[in-house]
Amino acid sequence: MIKSNFKDKKIAILGYGVENQFLFNWLIKHGANIITICDKNSKLEVLNSKQIQSLKSKIQNLEFRLGKDYLKNLEDFDIIFRTPGIPYLNPEIQKAKKKGVKISSQIKLFFKLCPAKIIGVTGTKGKGTTASLIFEILKKENTKVYFGGNIGNAPIEFLDQLDKKDLVVLELSSFQLQDLDKSPYIAVVLDIKSDHLDYHKNQKEYEDAKANIVKHQTKKDFTVINLDYLTSFKFAVTSPTKNDYYFSRRKSVDLGCYIKWDNNLGKVILRTANKDYEIIDTKNIILRGKHNLENIAAAVTASYLAGATAKVISSVVGKFKGLEHRLEFVSEIKKVKYYNDSFSTTPDTAIAAINSFQEPIILLLGGSEKNADYNKLAKKIVQSSVKTIIPIGKTALRIIKKMQQSDNLVSKKINITKNCPTMQEAVAMAKNHSVSGDVVLLSPASASFDHYKNYKDRGNQFKSAVADLKS
Repeated sequence: MIKSNFKDKKIAILGYGVENQFLFNWLIKHGANIITICDKNSKLEVLNSKQIQSLKSKIQNLEFRLGKDYLKNLEDFDIIFRTPGIPYLNPEIQKAKKKGVKISSQIKLFFKLCPAKIIGVTGTKGKGTTASLIFEILKKENTKVYFGGNIGNAPIEFLDQLDKKDLVVLELSSFQLQDLDKSPYIAVVLDIKSDHLDYHKNQKEYEDAKANIVKHQTKKDFTVINLDYLTSFKFAVTSPTKNDYYFSRRKSVDLGCYIKWDNNLGKVILRTANKDYEIIDTKNIILRGKHNLENIAAAVTASYLAGATAKVISSVVGKFKGLEHRLEFVSEIKKVKYYNDSFSTTPDTAIAAINSFQEPIILLLGGSEKNADYNKLAKKIVQSSVKTIIPIGKTALRIIKKMQQSDNLVSKKINITKNCPTMQEAVAMAKNHSVSGDVVLLSPASASFDHYKNYKDRGNQFKSAVADLKS
């Protein structure tokens, strides 16, 4: 049945990164025989002549459209599969759609064909941590579960292995959600803040894209919604289901998970229709940061709805260390702790990281531009335990300028060092300004593409520089 959908259809794959390389092989396996790879990289550096010959040996009709005009004349095709990095609302894509071309993507194809129940997680930040914790809990429960997303496998890799008894956990970005016409069985909505305005034309478009995670649910599906923020809360109204569960780190919920506070001591409570379960004391949680309490509460709720017991949930939450590059503890050197939060590419994630520490902070800040609003971050830095800022990118100067406009700056002296163009210099500078009891925190609040391949490269360079200090 799948083969008939692709045989003799003129298919374009827009963007030939890792995920679409898996898609290319899957399409051929399922009958596609006319494919054009369209990529803005005119040299297609991922391929050499031997690899191109290998690709052509798999399929009768393979062509390439490379370079700056790779999106021209898309109306020539029957089906287009776009990479998430190419906006769905791109004029060339919309022009092709008006001409009757079917617009799809790997994730849209996966939702259409997946026989298993899907747990989808979205939010501005925290979706990777939350989705990973859900996966670990369900795996411990001995559920047959698969994990896909930016930090998991490309979902198309395991599509053919699935049956209706399985579960799939997916981390879903706004790029992937924007043109979805199906929603997950369990939709988890974390905090939704301003992000990716270099991709989306405004905040409304960004939120509308995210809303597809609940918009196409059935009445039998479930939502797991952050009760602490109005934008997230509105998603519950958008979903057709009435099976709404909530999570909160600030207040109790009727159904779901919340943090029960007694002064500064907290307990993670899972509230079901019949019983409350005490999952863990917050003092026993390894992850730093109050924002991670929200991620944990979301994962607890979704895992319970997917069939995990409170006992298993409790055991996994207590051992979960989080993800690499997300407020990751790197090392302690001469009683100074080093944390890698390179995944912080927005002001809000940097604010969350700063809020995670009472200790004096030496903050490595800045990166490439995403047109973010840095007013709140500037005020937070001035009001926080940050004692030194080490600029490591273009946006740092804009953030510092915002700080200098703050009325509170007069009453607090924050040392601002010279700009450090390399991570080695920045970490060495941090060492020189640190004393026992300090925290050195890489939380750039910006994208990484000024000096690094991506946030992982930036974080790995930080960890390498810290390792050099230790040795």
